[in-house]
Amino acid sequence: MFTATGLKKTVLFISFLCSSYLASAQFNQSAFENRIRPDSSLTNEVHFNFYNFNYVRNYEYTNDFHDGYTLYGTQLQPQIVYYAHPNLAITAGAFIRKDFGRNGVSDAKPLFSLKYHKRNLTLIFGSLEGGIQHKYIEPLYDFERTITNPVEYGTQLLVERKRFNLDAWIAWQKMIYKGDPAKEEIIGGLSTETTLAEANGWKFSVPAQFLAFHQGGQIDILKEIPISTLFNGAAGLKLHKAINSNIKQVYTDNYVAVYKDLSPDKRRAYEGGFGLWLNAGVESKWGSLVASYWKGNNFISIKGMPLYESVSDNLYSSGLRQSSRNIVSLRYAYQKELIPHLYLDVRFEPHIDLDNTDKQLQFNHSFFLTYKQDFKLFKVKKDGR
Repeated sequence: MFTATGLKKTVLFISFLCSSYLASAQFNQSAFENRIRPDSSLTNEVHFNFYNFNYVRNYEYTNDFHDGYTLYGTQLQPQIVYYAHPNLAITAGAFIRKDFGRNGVSDAKPLFSLKYHKRNLTLIFGSLEGGIQHKYIEPLYDFERTITNPVEYGTQLLVERKRFNLDAWIAWQKMIYKGDPAKEEIIGGLSTETTLAEANGWKFSVPAQFLAFHQGGQIDILKEIPISTLFNGAAGLKLHKAINSNIKQVYTDNYVAVYKDLSPDKRRAYEGGFGLWLNAGVESKWGSLVASYWKGNNFISIKGMPLYESVSDNLYSSGLRQSSRNIVSLRYAYQKELIPHLYLDVRFEPHIDLDNTDKQLQFNHSFFLTYKQDFKLFKVKKDGR
């Protein structure tokens, strides 16, 4: 018998499919990126790089898989950059985060990196070009980490060509000393995109990405806690079509995501799972609109948005399992450079959980202001010149 609930699910799914023909997996995040690279024209110069990220992100959620809360505050990343060689830049600075409504500084970390760049290759040691700059899909890497955990330390290799991009990296999350009552933690991954065809405004590409997390060590005193190794991966197909100045492009980005517990002693709710992440969108001068559908089964994410997982980590429903997850969302963003170096980003992202259609429409909304600029301080004189 075709029930009212079944009809509602069908209508919602058909609406999503229809909108996909009108409307990327994620919004354009370039305004949040702050990439510093060696530059032959700046050799022996010392610069001051200033980055300021201001955020309001509010979750009006009442579901069992993602808590409802608000993040409101500002970040500063001042850095001194020494362009030591046409192929080498050395940076030193600090990351400071202030959450409004709490006393003191919420987080502070030193920033240091050595960056070697030649042709299409960049090698980074120290603080990485990490976070959303890795370009993972949201079920694998939560956008919110731009606010809560933007700094990664480790080693990164970037290859940036016209038809191929690669980001391979490894980051040390927790280092331990002999006898520490803690496990060491390390995470790493790879993100690539290969363009297979491009002509007449059309672009067809194949993205592939994975994350691996390991918790273990041989010099801690927590021998009762076993080694843990987790894997998330995704591969997909992307088709983009450039249009004109008003409707910049339409596109569809679609992925299959996987989860696997590779631990010798498996203690998690599921040993493996998968997800289907379908997206279709339109970018225009009036903003960007993306329709998305997530179909998850026994899926657990290492760093992804909790909303898409099959095991809850919510405050009052932690450990709750729901093998199958079906979520439809229609997200809107307005992004604009207000004045040189100052970027506005406003987002409204409602979704419906198709397995809990009796609940109200859930949504989150965000307001971001980002300012970034580079200032020349002086030129280092060498050999008496």
